[in-house]
Amino acid sequence: MNRLASLLPLLGLAMSLGVSGCASHGERVHVLRQEFYSGDLATAETHVDQLLEKPKHDKDVLELDRAMVLLSSGRPKEAEQIMRTVRNHFDEFEQKDIGEISLSLLTDDNRRAYAGEDYEKILIRAFLALSNLMHDGGDANAYSLQITQKQEQIRERLEEERDKEKEGEKKEIPAIPQVALGPYVRAMLAEERRLDYDDVIRARTQVCAFEPGFRFGQADLERAEHSVNAQPGHGVVYVFGLLGKGPTKVQVYDIPTQAALLVADQIVSATSKQSVPPTLAPVPVPKLVRRQNRIQALDVSIGGSSAGQSAMLVNIGEFAEKQYEATYPKVLAYAVARRVIKKGIVYAAKEGVQAQNAPGADIAMTLAGMAWEATEKADTRCWGLLPDQIHVFRVELPVGKHTLRLQPADRVGRFGLVESVEVEVREARNTYVLANFPDDRAIGKTLASGQAAASEGDSGAARLTLQ
Repeated sequence: MNRLASLLPLLGLAMSLGVSGCASHGERVHVLRQEFYSGDLATAETHVDQLLEKPKHDKDVLELDRAMVLLSSGRPKEAEQIMRTVRNHFDEFEQKDIGEISLSLLTDDNRRAYAGEDYEKILIRAFLALSNLMHDGGDANAYSLQITQKQEQIRERLEEERDKEKEGEKKEIPAIPQVALGPYVRAMLAEERRLDYDDVIRARTQVCAFEPGFRFGQADLERAEHSVNAQPGHGVVYVFGLLGKGPTKVQVYDIPTQAALLVADQIVSATSKQSVPPTLAPVPVPKLVRRQNRIQALDVSIGGSSAGQSAMLVNIGEFAEKQYEATYPKVLAYAVARRVIKKGIVYAAKEGVQAQNAPGADIAMTLAGMAWEATEKADTRCWGLLPDQIHVFRVELPVGKHTLRLQPADRVGRFGLVESVEVEVREARNTYVLANFPDDRAIGKTLASGQAAASEGDSGAARLTLQ
């Protein structure tokens, strides 16, 4: 009975933890996403603030969604501050908490501090660079370097994990796209400074290597090799477009693969005396899903005529999908290990009360075990307000004020509503525009550098007065 006395409280605690769980993260933020994509950013900000009052282990991803709301509302400095904090949290969470891991094996992964998916850790740095460009630009180069550095760290970690696998069990690491925004921003800033064109050429070459399909890649490289950033009396405008609705996670039931069973066996062996059976029923796991988006480019018009269309610089949907694919076997393995450990606890508890001699107790404990398993929810936490793609369009214009008209485009041509933004072009200097087009119209405020900083400063002062 001593063994039983130790098992039953554990079973009761684990079940109470599981039953106490309610809505998944995806369910909690469903309305928030609708508000954001409909352009009702004031309501979206209020909603995310309310969710943050009672975070359920999803504070950091809620903060990332809040940052996207603020960035789209014309407050890039605030957005940058939030993303920098979450970036630091994710870096800290890479050191796994053994206690949290053990608890998650008794409940589900939602009990663990969310450390961010690999693609999110990289994209935080990308959006830090964009946010900084829109209000100051002083740290954009540093952020752009961090993008590439983080990608290299993740690649090295995946290779180390693969090297630890036994011979015959090793799998090739999926080919993961590189985020070309980092070298693009470095080249863009170096061209403006006109300090070292060798740096510009190296960065432009890296852009072409990271994103071979980038339509302006070769032209940018040729300009770096043979020309200057802008002709006398001209400046350059860079239009960055956040296009489409990005990937999210949903719960699905998946059949454990052989690779997942092998990893799960290692996890179970390290935490209990059980072993993983050769087959298991499907288990709940998070699946990354991409949206269908009509918008494929931004048409940029100046002075009543089209200057051209933007080109895709970062395919966030594809990048996230490939990055998640590299870590999915471990996600599935944890779900398998959790199921095995739960079943083991129930079986041990049955043995402790000799349930085989008490049909009523056997049925009751079987039902309790089934209920315990039913409380599992896949970890659908994610940065849910990302765009599907980041586009860019570069145009050289005479010094002075210009009005740019931005309109969504697909394979057929332009569609949807036109968004106008005024820019002040300075000689030999860069001006940056950031627009968010999840579908047929822009949401929030289309930002122009310089103007964005002044506007945010004014709105911040107004908020302080109101407080």
